Amino acid sequence: MEIKQVFDMVITLEGRLGYQYLLLSLLLLAAWEEGSGQVQYSVAEESKHGTFVGRIAQDLGLELAELVPRLFRVASKGHGDLLEVNLQNGILFVNSRIDREELCGRSAECSIHLEVIVDRPLQVFHVEVEVKDINDNAPVFRLKEQRVLIYESRLPDSMFPLEGASDADVGSNSLLTYKLSSSEYFALDVKTNSDDNPQIGLVLRKSLDREEAPEHNLLLTATDEGKPELTGTVQLLVTVLDVNDNAPSFEQTEYEVRIFENSGNGTIVIRLNASDRDDGVNGEISYSFNSLVPTVVRDRFKIDPNTGEIVTKGNLDFEKLNLYKIRVDATDKGHPPMAGHCTVLLKVLDKNDNVPQIALTSLSLPIREDAQLGTVIALISVSDLDFGANGQVTCSLTPHVPFKLVSTFKNYYSLVLDSALDRESVSDYALVVTARDAGSPSLSATASVSVEVADVNDNAPAFAQPEYTVFVKENNPPGCHIFTVSARDADAQENALVSYSLVERRVGERALSSYVSVHAESGKVYALQPLDHEELELLQFQVSARDAGVPPLGSNVTLQVFVLDENDNAPALLPRPGTGGGGGGGGGAVSELVSRSVGAGHVVAKVRAVDADSGYNAWLSYELQPAAGGARSPFRVALYTGEISTTRTLDEADSPRQRLLVLVKDHGEPALTATATVLLSLVESGQAPKASSRVLAGAAGAETALVDVNVYLIIAICAVSSLLVLTLLLYTALRCSAPPAEGACAPGKPTLVCSSAVGSWSYSQQRRQRVCSAEGPPKTDLMAFSPSHPPCLVVGDMSEQQDLNDEHCAKVSLNCHN
Repeated sequence: MEIKQVFDMVITLEGRLGYQYLLLSLLLLAAWEEGSGQVQYSVAEESKHGTFVGRIAQDLGLELAELVPRLFRVASKGHGDLLEVNLQNGILFVNSRIDREELCGRSAECSIHLEVIVDRPLQVFHVEVEVKDINDNAPVFRLKEQRVLIYESRLPDSMFPLEGASDADVGSNSLLTYKLSSSEYFALDVKTNSDDNPQIGLVLRKSLDREEAPEHNLLLTATDEGKPELTGTVQLLVTVLDVNDNAPSFEQTEYEVRIFENSGNGTIVIRLNASDRDDGVNGEISYSFNSLVPTVVRDRFKIDPNTGEIVTKGNLDFEKLNLYKIRVDATDKGHPPMAGHCTVLLKVLDKNDNVPQIALTSLSLPIREDAQLGTVIALISVSDLDFGANGQVTCSLTPHVPFKLVSTFKNYYSLVLDSALDRESVSDYALVVTARDAGSPSLSATASVSVEVADVNDNAPAFAQPEYTVFVKENNPPGCHIFTVSARDADAQENALVSYSLVERRVGERALSSYVSVHAESGKVYALQPLDHEELELLQFQVSARDAGVPPLGSNVTLQVFVLDENDNAPALLPRPGTGGGGGGGGGAVSELVSRSVGAGHVVAKVRAVDADSGYNAWLSYELQPAAGGARSPFRVALYTGEISTTRTLDEADSPRQRLLVLVKDHGEPALTATATVLLSLVESGQAPKASSRVLAGAAGAETALVDVNVYLIIAICAVSSLLVLTLLLYTALRCSAPPAEGACAPGKPTLVCSSAVGSWSYSQQRRQRVCSAEGPPKTDLMAFSPSHPPCLVVGDMSEQQDLNDEHCAKVSLNCHN
């Protein structure tokens, strides 16, 4: 409760109850300010489950929404299940049965000490819950029947002690009143001794006559002052004895003695002295413990029957029992014997014989190396079973470490961080907590605390290099392993646990994850489907490495996957120009009209074909298949242009319909082929239609122009090839001698292929791939044709790839030079 709320209550009380209540409220306010270190509640014992105790969250100044996130919890040493807190409304309620007598015994004050602990930041509050007594225990007599022996010679007003009842309750609930059943011979006498315990006795009201009534049966009832009242009864059997008329008597009816708990066995407690007015045997006295003395007294003490000395015979323990009530009988040897009675109150004094005890609770370990100063690491409670100064305990911490002890409450300490931590310098500390009491001599105890310093995720995974180049042949099997990425993290444990993932992006119309995948743990990169060089020559993507820290740190590496071409596409025939894909030019058949008057070397038709592959695999050659029967054909086909020309002048002996079969073959390994059929009709020069003449004239002109273009193209190719040989030689020397260039746009290691000086570029597909990341200018990957191709499927290791390129460069240089 805040001071303002208390002040408002005071104003309200002033208006309603006047000046007297105003003064009382101010006194209560001052008491509240003085005891604000802890919260106190009260609850009656035997309360039902769920009984409201107090709004503990509100009284401690905590918000209800903070209880769960801050790990609100309640701890109680030895009584953890009696009380509980509802984390939804912050109410402290009774969780299980509370028995005050079981909890505190006969102690006048009984309370449950709770430690309320919240984290983030760690706070500790102390709550005292007083357990109020209810009248749930009826008075109980130790014996169901008490026997009292009374000589008939005893005079009226003689008193005979009785054992009273005991009540486990305290306060008014344990205050007993006694009532004796109606009797003309006896009355009840009740007195209160120094320890506020009532002493009851049976008082003889009139002389007894054994011959008239040898026994008297009485009922003694004990009633407590609780609400409702509870009672207990005992039967009193009074036996009237004959003879002896004087009983021994003590100087005092009650003796008080003090003794230290560490007194040795056989220590004299007191020497009792009783006297008897009789003479002779009737005056000889024997001492003994009364039959009502409990077993615990007989176990700890013994009495000499002749001298009346009470001595110890067992170890005394102040912490277990510090008060003994010993009833002693002094009995003479008359016939019948008579007895006198006294009570010895023995108080045990405390000695410093208990070592302090240390309990460590709520260890917040390990502690992060970036923890703030003042962070609470552990809660320490100390206790000592001794009393007074012997039970006063102080704590200290050794050796000199970056921690300190802070006293939070009586016998409660917090171990807090006093200076900055560095896990790399010291990863754990061994602390010793010493608890020492104020006794003389003092006793001490130690407890060891091992404080481990936890790592903070301050290092990101790192790759050996920022970029890798990988070469993969097309048509690879699905799930093929093409490369392995690896990153290292300098942190420890989960902060160094690295997982890999793709940096998703779009590759054309498809997602990157449809092409490749990476294993999260091993970093192995797999091609999920067969790659097609004709569709995708270069696949560039990034792999991300993330550690398992909180928050996670990561880095990326770039992979450039070059898809190498394989000879997986056969040559495809093209339709004749102007046919639109139909007529005689489609489907591999070409129909032409040829005049018989043409001379040798005249171009009469041309087979056109294209190969979807690249480089050497797309370099096409044409062959004319021998005619049936081995007849020599008057036509031939150009090896690289596909032009069909006459080898001689046609004559009348040549068949008017010539059927030529042209084999189109690429230079792949193995080579793939296609077959084209050319149908030539030989006609007389005057028989050709005009339209056909025009077409033939146009075709002849086009063929002449094409031949001229091919000549120029071959000359240009030879010039470029010569220049390329020099360029490749320089490039190979630089690549083999200089370290690989670094940077976002550094060139990879492409496979270089040269072309022969004799060849056709007419229908080969030329591709130009721009390879660059977003950080630098684009670059062009230069590729040429070569008669040979290195037989490599996947190159994942950079050293192997470098050797492969060197060998390949040497082959390129040799082929181009030749």
